[in-house]
Amino acid sequence: MTAPRDPFFPADKSIRASAAPIDVRELGLVDYEEAWHLQAELAKQRASDEIPDTVLVLQHPSVFTAGKRTQPEDLPDPSYPVSVVDVDRGGRITWHGEGQLVLYPIIKLAQPVDVVDYVRRLEEAIIETVRKAGVHAAGRIDGRSGVWVPKTVDAADSSASHRDRKIAALGIRITRGVTMHGLALNCDNTLEHYGHIVACGIDDADVTTMSLELGRDVTPEEMTAPLLDALKRALAGELVVADHSFGSAPDPTKGLKRRDVRRASH
Repeated sequence: MTAPRDPFFPADKSIRASAAPIDVRELGLVDYEEAWHLQAELAKQRASDEIPDTVLVLQHPSVFTAGKRTQPEDLPDPSYPVSVVDVDRGGRITWHGEGQLVLYPIIKLAQPVDVVDYVRRLEEAIIETVRKAGVHAAGRIDGRSGVWVPKTVDAADSSASHRDRKIAALGIRITRGVTMHGLALNCDNTLEHYGHIVACGIDDADVTTMSLELGRDVTPEEMTAPLLDALKRALAGELVVADHSFGSAPDPTKGLKRRDVRRASH
C-alpha cells in the first residue's frame, strides 16, 4: 500500500506513545475468540495506562476470520467443517491455523495517530524478517496490504508460479489510540483451507508459506525472535520504511460497505 501523503512522524522517529520496553507474551496455541477477548481487555488496560505496550505471540487452531469488508461470496460453503468468526478488524476473510505465526501488538500510538504509517511499519518488519530468512524477493504490492512474493516465470520449470503469492497478512483495529489484531506469517501451515474461501477478497493471486518458498521446514518458533526484533525496531523508527513495491493491483476493499456475513459456527 502506498501512503497517500508523507507520514505524520519522521521515518526515524518512534510511532509509539511510550518509550518503555514492550511486554512480550508467548502464549502458544490459543483459541481465536479467547485471544480476541484477551486483546480487547489488554487494549482497554493499555488505553488507561494500566499496562505497558504488549505483543501477544501465538498460533490458533484452524479458523476463518471475516473482517468488516467480507462479502458473502468470500465465505466457505456452510457445510465446510471450519468455523467462521466475524471480527472487528479491517479487511475481508482469511484463515488462521497451526504453523502460522501470529503477532497481536497492543500498542498505544503517538498522537496524531497515523494508521497508514503503522501498517507500513508492520509490513517493513515482516519484509526484513523474511528476506533475512532467505525469501529475498519479498515486498509490497501497491493497493494491497500484507507482504508478497512476486510471480516467477521460468520456461524450464513447469512448477514456477505465474501469480504473485501472499506470505503474510495484516488486519488491524485502532480504538482510543491503541492497536489490536495484527499480522500473520505463514511458516509451515497447510494451505488447504484457503482453497475454500476468497482469501482477503483476492482471486488473482495465491498464498504461500516460508517453507514452500525456502524448500525446507520453517517453523513459527524459528521466525518468532527475528520477527519480534524487527517489529520493535520498526515501531521505534530504527528500521526505516523503504520502497519495496514490485507491482500494483486493485484494492480488494475499496468502495465496499460492511455487510452482515455472520453465520453459525460449526
